[in-house]
This record gives sequence, C-alpha cells and structure tokens, in this order.
Amino acid sequence: MTKRERIEAALARKPVDRPPVAFWRHVPDVDHTAAGLAEAMLAFHRRWDLDLIKIMSSGVYCVEDWGCRVAYTGSPGGAKQCTEHAVRVTADWERITPLDPGAGALGRELDALRLIARGRGDDAPVLHTVFSPLTIARKLAGDRLTDDLLADPDAVFHALDAITETVIRYTLAALEAGADGIFFASQTASREVLTAEQYMRCSAPYTRRVLEAIEGACPLTLLHVHGKAILFDQLATLPVHAINWHDRVTAPSLGEAQRRFTGAVVGGLAEWTTLRHGPAEAIAAEVRDAIRQTAGLGLIVAPGCVLPLDTPDAHLEVVVTTVRSQP
Repeated sequence: MTKRERIEAALARKPVDRPPVAFWRHVPDVDHTAAGLAEAMLAFHRRWDLDLIKIMSSGVYCVEDWGCRVAYTGSPGGAKQCTEHAVRVTADWERITPLDPGAGALGRELDALRLIARGRGDDAPVLHTVFSPLTIARKLAGDRLTDDLLADPDAVFHALDAITETVIRYTLAALEAGADGIFFASQTASREVLTAEQYMRCSAPYTRRVLEAIEGACPLTLLHVHGKAILFDQLATLPVHAINWHDRVTAPSLGEAQRRFTGAVVGGLAEWTTLRHGPAEAIAAEVRDAIRQTAGLGLIVAPGCVLPLDTPDAHLEVVVTTVRSQP
C-alpha cells in the first residue's frame, strides 16, 4: 500500500498491510521562518519515512498577529511560549478582530506548508496544525481567560466569534495551499482546564462551528486532545476522522475508544516515559499492545503529543521497526 492508501484505510477501519505510524517534534531553533520550518519538516520526513507529515509550526504562531510576543524559553518539548500576552486587561478582548489568513505569521506558515507539500517526494498526507478557538483565546490571555469568562463572558465570546471566523478562513486557506488535512488541536477539552459544563458552553460551540465549516473541504481532520481527564465522549461526537490523545496516561484506552468513536484512534506511545527513556523492549511492547487492542484496524501508531526534544533516535527506530515487522 502507498502511504496515502494506508492512512485512508486506517480512517475507514479497513484492512492494512501494516498500521500507519507517525510522530512529530518541534524545531524551535528554525520554526520562525517558512524556509527553516519547511526544511526541518522535510528532513525529518526523509529520515523517518513516516506515513504522514504533521507540520510542527510553533504552538503560538496563531496569536502573533494579534500582538502576542513569543519566544522559546527552554521547554523540553520544544514549544514556544507567549512572553507577552495580547490580552492583559478585559478591555483588550475588544481588539481581537478577524485576521487576514494570508498575512503576517499566518501567511508565513502557509508559505512553509506550500514548500513542504511540493518537497515531500511521496504521497504521505500533509497535516497543518490549527488550534481550537478557545485554545487560541487561552494563548492570547493566559491564566486570566478563566477570570474573564466569569467576570465578563460576553467580552470573551465576542472575541471568540472573531477567532472562530479567522480559524475557518485560515483552515480553508491551508487546504487550498496544499494541506491534505488538518491536525486540529484542543488544549481546553479536559477537566484539568474546564468542567464539562464550561466546555460545552465556552468551547464546544466554537469548535463545532469550525469543524462543520470545513467538513466538506477537509478529507482528514485529526483531532488532538491535550491533557488528562479529557472529555472524550463529548469530543467523539464531532465531525472528525481520527482522535489523538495521551492514551497511555488518561482514559480511555485505544480499545475502549474504538467502542465509543467511529473513526481512527491515534496513539499507543507514551512519549514522556517509555518512548523517551526506554528500554527498547518496553517501546516495542507498547507498539504491539496498541495493535493488539485494535486488532490493527483503525489505528495510527503515534505518541500522545509532541516528542520531547531529547527522545533518542534509537528509540524512534524501535517504533518504526516494530510497526513495519507486523504481519
């Protein structure tokens, strides 16, 4: 099977020659330019020959054009942070208006996407990373988001409308620029951040609005749910093709998720423990267990989130070798 055929079969829970495999790593030293990001993504893909390319834009590219200042401050996962938030007082939410998806930092990421799509050399689907509206709001404001939702929810909701419009337009622009699908990341759909009631009121309507707007145009929407105690059942009703979460540290397991969601499950690897520290036998065992739980159908073997920067290449080699040795 080709890589695209393998991914499409996994999404449909059809037989595959082997499960698809993918993993992704930030490149904070070069992701501030389109050429630097594209070159790093293509080099990573050539090195590991994975079944999809998940573009590793910085996690805060989406808020630069609204005025956040960003920098890499040493996170072991390679994620950049907002060193100065755009929303510092409640009145600042009024300044969050729709953006031009082709300008500024958003345009820079589209330029990188075009370079990656042209340079990949195979048919591996290219997924561009887009964040849910409330996740973006949290990046814009930091910890004060929760206080503002309590004190002046209408101000935040007004901004969320503008953010949602921007995300829809930007996602469609990414698909036009060459993305084969979207890695749609939510960092607010867990009880670590919101109660179920808060999520349904403050996040779910905007997330659904984005996903329904792109549904007909996007052949592969991979939903990433960050954190522990995730609201899996609420998320499983969304119009997405696959879900990725930290299945080795929070419920549900891959096998249980397949009974509660109709698409593909993406995971199996504990990136901060087993995959980072080994030993090789434990890494191979996680791969085999993921395949056992799912009978190898509807599965993309992957970490629960981004790789730590110091994950040894030898450990990644074990993942690839083990997957490719499966009958």
